Formats: sequence, structure tokens, C-alpha cells
Amino acid sequence: MGRSSSRYADNETGTIRKGWKGRIRVALVYPNHYPVGMSNLGFQSVYRLLNQMDHVLCERAFLPEERAGKPIGTIESGRRISEFDVIAFSVSFENDFPNLLDILQRAAIPPSAMDRGSPHPLVLAGGVACFLNPEPLAPFIDCFLMGEGEAILSDFFNTFDPAQDRATTLKNMARNIPGVYVPSFYRATYHKDGTLKDFEPIGDVPPQVLRRCVDDLSDTATCSAVLTPHTTFKDTFLIEVARGCPHGCRFCSAGFIYRPPRFRPVELLERCVAEGASLTNKIGLVGTAVSDLPDLAILCQKALDQHMRISFSSLRTDAMTPELVAVLRKSGVKTATLAPDAGSERMRRVINKGITEDQVLHAVDLLVSGGIPNLKLYFMVGLPTETMGDVEAIIRLAKQVKRRFLAASRPTKRIGDITISLNAFVPKPFTPFQWAAMEDLRLLKEKFKKVKKELGQVANIKVKTGSLRRDFIQALFSRGDRKVADILIRYHQSGRTWPKTLKAVSPAPDFYVTRERSPDEKLPWDFIDHGIRKTFLVREYQRAKQGKTSSPCPMKDCNICGVCAPSYSSLG
Repeated sequence: MGRSSSRYADNETGTIRKGWKGRIRVALVYPNHYPVGMSNLGFQSVYRLLNQMDHVLCERAFLPEERAGKPIGTIESGRRISEFDVIAFSVSFENDFPNLLDILQRAAIPPSAMDRGSPHPLVLAGGVACFLNPEPLAPFIDCFLMGEGEAILSDFFNTFDPAQDRATTLKNMARNIPGVYVPSFYRATYHKDGTLKDFEPIGDVPPQVLRRCVDDLSDTATCSAVLTPHTTFKDTFLIEVARGCPHGCRFCSAGFIYRPPRFRPVELLERCVAEGASLTNKIGLVGTAVSDLPDLAILCQKALDQHMRISFSSLRTDAMTPELVAVLRKSGVKTATLAPDAGSERMRRVINKGITEDQVLHAVDLLVSGGIPNLKLYFMVGLPTETMGDVEAIIRLAKQVKRRFLAASRPTKRIGDITISLNAFVPKPFTPFQWAAMEDLRLLKEKFKKVKKELGQVANIKVKTGSLRRDFIQALFSRGDRKVADILIRYHQSGRTWPKTLKAVSPAPDFYVTRERSPDEKLPWDFIDHGIRKTFLVREYQRAKQGKTSSPCPMKDCNICGVCAPSYSSLG
């Protein structure tokens, strides 16, 4: 990749700022390869926020494609990340946890925080995977920033001084800056059966760590900081329209940890579209509830008037309208994704999905007759209370979609493809399903096989399945405690061989992955305060087992989940 000598370079070399001396030097590291990292809007947002601080200089680094070779350098200057004051990992996905150890090794930095000191950089970590459950990474990280970058980064970097004693600085920040979590100041103890007994602070630090968030996004734009053709979203200017989702699907962490949902005003988003239009002709609207954005149609028309092509990170099936389909068609979209998530009406009540089969089929009619030739349907297998009958319902729904698909395609004289995407359910912290077990891999394989056998020979239908081993590892890190760090070390030392690693560890990984947990068991992530009452999540889990639905988040002050009632502890 080329380098630029300009002060600001709005291309894939990013922001190059003069003045190495006198600033806090931060190597912002995404623990995956460049195309993956630069597709992540959260990573780009942190990069922009840090470089907006006059006393901070931030450069980017990524996991190299090759497994061995020269030390890791930054994109902007090529300097080794070990030369920086801070190595800040931005971690969005649990499956990237093992890559942190690879990066530290290649930087010649001791993996254990206890073995580091001057002149080693401070190793920092943040991102949604960290403020869901940081404990599998706790022994390797000096300090976690728990929450949204806009809310916590300035507090941290206005306090941090690389010249000061590290332990003293970290203790001061852990005591005085909400959202700063220093694992070395907390001790975990365990019962004889391996479950967590206690998690207590050592010294005068808070017993709970508050996850920080921005209350109002009306004046805060989150857009692409760097445009590059070398990502999934090639030369697309990404704009975050909202955080959180009101619908409360019980498997989805974003619907709970970002409560209440926050939508940006259309006026601010129109300015973001205008900025993007000056750089490219592609706009990507990002959020877990894009179709819930008020005045979405107005925003799309503004973009189309500027000859922009628009894509969406997500659109709910029940929100599909002829107007939205027209936007997709005008933007050259060839494949639309629908997420029924479950095949039967019963299972959709269990997960609180809030859509019906009729709505799915109506969306198919709108999309195909509106000129979108290909469809992708996303389903999960292994959800709590699922039976083989519910799996067979996926097959039946797919065949019904195929019939409606063909009927809507005939007038256009063009028949596309339907892709069925099957993935295993993985329990996530801070959701009503955090106590649920991931289903045994043998049964999941049987269910995958059944769907592929029934649909694999149906014309125009393709079935794609995710990696069950990858899902198992994701669940291990999602639900693990500090002892799971030993598994990470073994995996790293084994040459990254999971079968060998998982056979050698104790307790066996199933203890974390396929064991249903009691609501009164202390969970590794209970010390994080997201504002949600645990009793609310327990009640939602019970309602799921009973097949009862719950109303969406009202997005205003109420006393339902606890987030808008600060007098309550999230443990209550």
C-alpha cells in the first residue's frame, strides 16, 4: 500500500499526522486481516475519535496474512507496534480472541499482563466483545475500556500519561473513571464444581464496572474515516443511523446492551450523506434497526437525488415496503436478505422475533416482483426448546418461499436463486438466553444434514451452513471465565490446533458451552453494569420457555428492564 506525505489522506493509507514527539502514540489494532478490520465501522470510528485529539497520534495495524515473518507495523508509518505508548485492540468478535496472542508474540511483547512493564506499551482493549464478556482475555490485557468510544476515550486519554508509573495510573483510572476495568484489581474464586464463587475487587476499586454509553446521538455522527476498495464494502461510505434495536429478540445482545435504542435525526444523517457523496457514489446505512429509523424514506430519497447507490446492513421483514424495494432496485442490489431466524411460528414466539410467516411471504412477493432477483434467508438451529418439528418447519417455509418466489418471478421472466443460510445458536451474555445451553454438536450436525438433504435438491435453492466448530469456539469465549485464558494459551502453544487443545484442557469445554446455567449461578460477566436488571432477563427467559412474547422497548422512560430506572442495580 502506498504512503502519503499529506497531513490528512482520505484513502486507504488513512490519517497521517505530523509530530511523533509530545503525543500519546497509539497503535490501534484490529485482531484480524485488513479487509475485515477496515469493514468495521466501530474500528474506523475509534480511529477518527483518537486522531481528533490534539495530544494523541493514532495509527492502524492488522493481523498479517502470513503467519510468520517481520514484526507487525502500522499502515501509516510502518513503525512497529511495540514502539507505541499504547496498543489498543478493537475487538468485535469472540473468534478473534486467539489472534491477540499471535499479535503480541509477533510484537515481542509478553502475553501475560503480569510480565509486562516499562518499556512495554500499555495493552488496552475495547469493542463490543469486550464489554459483553472480557474474562477470557483478562490475563492478557492491562486495561479494558467498557463502552462506546465517544463516551470513554477522551476521559481515558486525558488522564493517561505514559511517563507516570503504570500501576498507579491504572489504579487511579479504575477508581475515578467509570468504565475502566483493570483485571489485576479483581480476584475470581471458584466452587469445587468449577462454577464461579465470587468476583471481588482488590483494593479500593468499584465492585461493578459501568458500561459507558452516549445518551443522545443527535449531535454525534459516526461515518467511515477511510475509504478503500480492499474491504467487503468496496468504496462504500458507511453511516451509522442508530444504535440498539427496540424489538427485543431474545438471542440478540445488541437489543439489550444498547437499551434504549437511539436513532439519529434525519438532518444529521443528510449531512453525512452529503459528505459521503463528495467521496464516492456508494452509501451504506448501518444499524441493527435501520428500517425502524423515522424518515428513512426521506433519507433514501436524498441519497438517490445525489445519484448515490444505497445498501442496508439490516431490514426487518415486516418493514419491507414497495418504496424500500424501489431503493434497493435503483441502487443495483441483486440479493436481499430476510431473517425469519426460525421456521415455525412457535419458535418465533420463543425468540420474540415479532414476525409471522405471512409477513415473510409478503416480503418475498414485494422483493421479487420489485426487481430483486435473489433472496437469502437466515435461520438459526439449536434455539432453546427447539424440536425436530421446528427444524422441519424451516424446510416447509423454504419451500413456501420458493413457490411464492417462482410466482413473483414469472412476470419478470427472470428467475434467480434462494440461499438458505443455517447457523447454530450461540448464547450471548446480557440476553435472556445467557443461561441457555448451546446444543450438542452431534445433534446440530443431524439437523443441518436434514435441512441440506431436504432442500439441497430443490431447484433454485442453495443451502449454506456455518462452521459448527467455529460456533462452538465462539460459545466457549462468549460464556467463559478467566480459566478459559488457559485454553487460549494452549491453543497458541499447540500451533493453533483446536482438536488437540480441547482434548487436553480441564474443565472440558462442554462445561462452558453445552451446560444450561441456573439463574442463581454467578456469571463471569455479572460485574459489568449495563443497567439491565437481571430479574428482567430471568423473566424473559421464563416467558421464552412458555412461548410467550413481550412488547418492544418503548424507547422512553419506563420501569420495565431497569435501564431507564437508575436507582435500581442491574443485579436486582
